[in-house]
Amino acid sequence: MCISADVSATEQVAAMLAGGLKGGECLALHGDLGSGKTQFTRGLVRALGGDAQQVSSPTYVLIHIYSTPKMTVYHLDAYRVEGADDFEKIGFEELLEQGGVVVVEWASRVRELLPQSRIDVLIDVMGEDKRRITIRDRRTG
Repeated sequence: MCISADVSATEQVAAMLAGGLKGGECLALHGDLGSGKTQFTRGLVRALGGDAQQVSSPTYVLIHIYSTPKMTVYHLDAYRVEGADDFEKIGFEELLEQGGVVVVEWASRVRELLPQSRIDVLIDVMGEDKRRITIRDRRTG
């Protein structure tokens, strides 16, 4: 667990996590509206060598795909999904097998589809700019 005092610090936490990714991971992001889930993803993409300016919330399109020198980032948002079927229609299971990293905002809305072996990132708002970020590594093997 760590405390982020600003956007830059949130991105730095994501960068530290990115350093340990090998490809094939699923990151399940949890946090209220405006907590910094997309900002966290922006820091992750930047740390992997991608264009952080391209990162935006996929709320209305369900998925954004970012190419980086290290791996592809599949950025999904379950905020507006009707249920797990919406994720299944875009090939969620197949995305998990592509060797990139799959980042899911509002992951609790598609909990039944998430792999058991994943990294949960919980972002709690503690003030206007202050966040508590807890990372739970549930990867097996």
